[in-house]
Amino acid sequence: MKIHEYQAKDLFREYGILVPAGSLAKTPSQAEAIAKELHFPLVLKAQVHSGGRGKVGGVRVVREMAEVAPTAQAILGLTIQGLPVNALLIMPAVDVLKELYLGILTDRSARKVVFMGCAEGGVEIERTARVAPEEILRQEAPVHELAHLSRERIHDFTAKLLPEPQTRQLTDLMTCMARLFVEKDCSLVEINPVVVDTEGDVLALDAKILLDDNALFRHAELLDLRDMSTEDADELLAKEHGLSFVRLDGDIGCMVNGAGLAMATMDAIKGSGAKPANFLDVGGSSQPQKVVTGFRLILKDPGVSVVLVNIFGGITRRDDIAKGLLDALSADEVQVPIVIRLIGTNETEGRRLLEGTDLIQVRTLEEGAAKAAEIAAER
Repeated sequence: MKIHEYQAKDLFREYGILVPAGSLAKTPSQAEAIAKELHFPLVLKAQVHSGGRGKVGGVRVVREMAEVAPTAQAILGLTIQGLPVNALLIMPAVDVLKELYLGILTDRSARKVVFMGCAEGGVEIERTARVAPEEILRQEAPVHELAHLSRERIHDFTAKLLPEPQTRQLTDLMTCMARLFVEKDCSLVEINPVVVDTEGDVLALDAKILLDDNALFRHAELLDLRDMSTEDADELLAKEHGLSFVRLDGDIGCMVNGAGLAMATMDAIKGSGAKPANFLDVGGSSQPQKVVTGFRLILKDPGVSVVLVNIFGGITRRDDIAKGLLDALSADEVQVPIVIRLIGTNETEGRRLLEGTDLIQVRTLEEGAAKAAEIAAER
């Protein structure tokens, strides 16, 4: 679950991480009222679940009161990466001597949590990661050890980023980040940039936190941070129907039962030289209507040129999936080919129901992925 910068900074304050003062405004008049309580110059930052805000006018500096309302109005009128800007964070500008990058994230391939740091932060971090990845420092740790790492170990890492006495401050900051990551069940805690100001203080100029949806049952207080207005409407609709759905940028639609199988299906598609258009897990229940809803979500994407249905296992009945497919085909004008693999309970009955249709039936995942990739390449 994504949260906004101002919400992430509130969590930072709770954990003792130094951040600049700031307040939230949702109208130009609120922005003016906040500005009267602060010292110019001020920074107005769009609060939206998107990176690169500064590159599209979502972060601006104002130097006098007359600039506040029109600047706030302009930012509140923006749509950034398809997301409307509904609020601004207003904060005093910071005199910066040094910028760097810090992050804690999960590395699933290593099955560990990773500290990441770079002596160059800000908008250039993406370029650094691309052209000089060796400049980005990494230190791995098992997640159960993260909140208890010794200061000496963290200090060894931070000493490569800043000299004393800022090294000690950065060590304190990273210790707090680690505790926040573990105690709030985060999947990412990132500060870009961490800055050293002219007073020699180390503080978080920005804040980004991703929370693990699967752990929110332990954190009722965090549910209130969810901004439904900035979430994908299709993903919310999927949740209402018991589906797990994430839209991607490929052209092969995927409908699969089980998250692990869905990931394997997307890997097989990539291995065949194509790209999946979505992640869609219809779950383990036998409800034909879920298949209909899933198909409608997939086909809302005009870039989908073929759909791969991969249903495998024992809980989900194949004849119910087949009925759902037939319902979807009869209810909607499906303009793309469908490649389908049905293996498991009531497989024979499911295949019988699909006889006489234009569906392309396959026996293995590899065969299905290759066929879908072939069709996508031809369309």
